[in-house]
This record gives sequence, structure tokens and C-alpha cells, in this order.
Amino acid sequence: MDIIKSIEHEQLKNKIPVLTVGNTVKVHVKVKEGNRERIQVFEGIIIKKQGGGLNETFTVRKISYGVGVEKTFLVHSPMVEKVEVVRVGKARRAKLYYLRDRVGKASKTKEKLGARIENKELVLKEELKEEPVLENEEATVAPEEAPAVETTETVVEETVDTVKEETVEEVKDTPKAE
Repeated sequence: MDIIKSIEHEQLKNKIPVLTVGNTVKVHVKVKEGNRERIQVFEGIIIKKQGGGLNETFTVRKISYGVGVEKTFLVHSPMVEKVEVVRVGKARRAKLYYLRDRVGKASKTKEKLGARIENKELVLKEELKEEPVLENEEATVAPEEAPAVETTETVVEETVDTVKEETVEEVKDTPKAE
């Protein structure tokens, strides 16, 4: 693997949200103020998506106090905590720049009827769980200890057989209703 690709692969998030143009989303962003860090929510409509891989971005637009505000977020940025889908919008274009000229209700996209609001995520790389390797020979499982598992299975079978026999005897003892 190329050195640059391997470094980029380390920076990728394990799971990224499925984002489509026209959706109304809440983006939870980490904001640093001095030595404190807090999460700020930016809610708006996704007007464009571009790029791919580590450089993939999406732009969210909202109207705040009568002024249009657009922010562009990197999908794989560590500053983006999570992205929640609020509404599933119906868009017939890849870029919704025409929303910049609109005001009020006209600046919203139509909602897809019957669409479920699901926060789907794509799994890019799975988390690997490393098991600790013990260097002591006594701690490792020897093949001689394996039959202990088989004996527990036979015990389970015997208990099932005894339960079946008891139920058959109970049925024989009960008088028949005429």
C-alpha cells in the first residue's frame, strides 16, 4: 500500500453517516473556547456534497436571524461528533444552490412522503479487537483439556432424556376423561 494511502486510512472514521442532498440535519460540532470544549449543534439543509475519501465534505445551510449561513464540514473530521437526520428531503439535483435566493418557506425542500428518518451509517473499517497473547505456557489451552467441553455436552443430553421420560410417565398415570 502507498504511504500516503496508509496514513489517510488511519485518519478515516470507522463509521460515517449516510448523507444525501436535501436532507435537514443536525451536525454536532466540537467547539474549543480557551481551555474548555463543548458541543454546538448546527441545523440546516445539506445543499451539496463533494469529494471522496478523506477529503469528502458536505455543506449545510440555515437561515439565522434573517441571514443565510453556510458551513462546510469534513465528513471524517474529528471535530464533527455526529450527524443526525431530522427530515428526509426530496432533491432532484446534486447541488441546491438555488436555495440561496429563496426566503422563508420557499427556502426549504419538499419532504419525501413515507420516508423513515433513520440515522444509517456506512462501516468503512471494522474495529479490530486484539486478544492479549500470554507468554506463559501454563496459561495457554492445551489440546488435552478440550474433552472437558465434550463431557458437558453429554450431560446436557442426559438431562434432556430424563425430562422426556418423566413427562411420558406422568401422561400414563393420569386418568383418561370419558
